[in-house]
Amino acid sequence: MEEREDDEEEKFPLLIETNEGNKEDDDGHLVGRICVESKKIWHISGPAIFSRVAMFSMTVITQAFAGYLSDLDMLGVASGLETLCGQAYGAKQYHMMGIYLQRSWIVLFFSAVLLLPMFIFATPLLKFMGQSEEVAEKAGTVALWLIPLHFSFAFQFPLQRFLQCQLKTAVVAWVAGFALLLHVFMSWLFVYRFQVGLIGAAITLDLSWWVTVFGMFGYMICGGCPLSWTGFSTLAFSGLWDFFKLSTASGIMLGLENVYYRVLVIASGTLTSSQVAVDALSICMTIYAWESMVMLGFFAASGVRVACELGAGNGKGAKFATKVSLVTSLLVGFFFWSIIMAFSKNFAMIFTPSTTVVTAVNELAALLAFTILLNSIQPVLSGVAVGFGWQSVVAYINIGCYYIIGVPLGVLMGWALHFGIKGLWAGLLSGTVVQTLILIFITIRCDWEKEARETSISLNKWRNSNQ
Repeated sequence: MEEREDDEEEKFPLLIETNEGNKEDDDGHLVGRICVESKKIWHISGPAIFSRVAMFSMTVITQAFAGYLSDLDMLGVASGLETLCGQAYGAKQYHMMGIYLQRSWIVLFFSAVLLLPMFIFATPLLKFMGQSEEVAEKAGTVALWLIPLHFSFAFQFPLQRFLQCQLKTAVVAWVAGFALLLHVFMSWLFVYRFQVGLIGAAITLDLSWWVTVFGMFGYMICGGCPLSWTGFSTLAFSGLWDFFKLSTASGIMLGLENVYYRVLVIASGTLTSSQVAVDALSICMTIYAWESMVMLGFFAASGVRVACELGAGNGKGAKFATKVSLVTSLLVGFFFWSIIMAFSKNFAMIFTPSTTVVTAVNELAALLAFTILLNSIQPVLSGVAVGFGWQSVVAYINIGCYYIIGVPLGVLMGWALHFGIKGLWAGLLSGTVVQTLILIFITIRCDWEKEARETSISLNKWRNSNQ
């Protein structure tokens, strides 16, 4: 009986009570609501941050052991699942979450198959792009050994979001932490002990990511999600086209964001012949990547909270969750901004003893700090968009702001006006500023109650199509 009562208590952990009437105007009550909402945000974002840092660390550790490894991803297609699972959870349609998970597996598996030629023909593609024959051959060999890793994404990302939407982020964090420890040991074993080199590094990544897949899957099928996982169903094969469209929009939205600032790394070799400048930029991008893992935790939290409240028909709750998420993320971003600005002359010493590189990093510190500050706002707003199911709208915004405004302006300032790396970075940053302002405007103008009603209609449509 106690287990049953616990299950009942945990059914609706993400939903805000809405029967408070005029008490919401009371300052004391408002402070209480903020505290409760903040606790829910950190309950999701804390483990999400840890799991992302742990998974990102696997690649960093592999680079440390092997010296080189390409970064690969599935373009965030799994975020389509976050919208549907979050809304289904809020609407108490728990059984549909398992159906959505299986649909996501199907869509992502076939997406992974379509991307296979990039791995199989990596060597000729890299040669065509101007890479040296030696680098292209080595990278092509590693790419073939990373095919198992590539397919693990199709299952790992949906499982992660499936558990996040049910506030089971601690499970994701524990699995990621165990996989990270195992990865450190296997990296030492394959690269140093067995002297397998790059292939050994690729194998360790393959194994570590599949460990996370089997860990989360094992938790789910062994009774960890009794309401949302009732077994495999043929219903997963219906409604695939609508699910594919939402997933594709999610992939484009997050993919465009993911590769945007990598333009800096790609262009650094053509903008300057100075190895010092390239080293300085690499340090800045490493710091930015670590900070992004933190902000992606808030991206997940805001998406889950908004989707749950909309699924429950609570537009005001979704709006309140957005405000608290945004303020919390902004405070964290301001903390990182303050550290970069306060220690701009010294923080690069963590990465290099070279005084010339440290000086070069200092020149880029202000741009890095403001990029980090903006990155504390944009992920939350993108998470809200995921909660609403606005991925296609944000994808168009990203295309316009990033690649019609940011990149051309960066090229103008970097090459035509001869500002070099700083000019290119400033141009890209301007694209992020415009994108953030547009997302803020859209969020402010949003009719939250109308969106909640439309979410209920959409959920009923999806449910009826599966009966």
